Amino acid sequence: MRRTTRTRLLAGALLPVAVVAGAASGTVPANAIANGEPVPIGRYAFSVKLTMTGIPTADGGKRDSACSGALIARQWVITAGHCFRDANGVRVDRPVAEETTATVGRTDLTSSAGQETTVVAVRQSPTADVAVAKLAEPVTDVRPITVGRSAPKTGAILRLTGYGSVTSTNPVPETRLRTGQMKVVRVTDSVTELSGHKPRNNTTPCPYDSGGPFFQQSRKGPVLVAVVSNGPSCPHTGLELAARTDDIAGWIRQAMRQN
Repeated sequence: MRRTTRTRLLAGALLPVAVVAGAASGTVPANAIANGEPVPIGRYAFSVKLTMTGIPTADGGKRDSACSGALIARQWVITAGHCFRDANGVRVDRPVAEETTATVGRTDLTSSAGQETTVVAVRQSPTADVAVAKLAEPVTDVRPITVGRSAPKTGAILRLTGYGSVTSTNPVPETRLRTGQMKVVRVTDSVTELSGHKPRNNTTPCPYDSGGPFFQQSRKGPVLVAVVSNGPSCPHTGLELAARTDDIAGWIRQAMRQN
């Protein structure tokens, strides 16, 4: 898995600590969007910022971190599975932080728009780096994104959104939702491989974009096909490995029905 960025709160500043999120991979879990662009206020309101505070560490300490995601039902968010890992780095079916806050429908995080609530339950996909998280309260004023059931075709252009950094060098999460476009290079059993497209050929996810949605536009609105999972340090012109959601749409529906 891609390296993710842990953060510790010290003297009011976020200090990034890079760690290996998976076993033997040369890529790193993605975490805002390098060479992307700010999202107009109110657009892609289904985008979600997940803020985790007080995550246990292997040495007995605590760390803070963040991920991106998307609202897929009034009380459910989809994100990367590695956003919920225990002190040993193992993906788990529960919130791991003392508090995980979901901010929905707030393009500019310095504003009071949208809604804040907490994550109360997590379901991990058994086959992909994907998790769905249940919210303490339903979000009633934002239309969820549709979870697609068909894989994107090679050459298709996907849009992504995220609240992460704009670089892997001393990354700090952005306070404004950002977006960019990437082109589908290949689709495998569990991963959609993409390369940068617009605004630049190295427009790519960065630290804290993990779990951000990749989606296609249809006449009925945006359709989710993958979430940010793995890729090189950003910005880059290599391949981004997004975790497919179309092929686990049935599992997603079933997981949301579980109590």
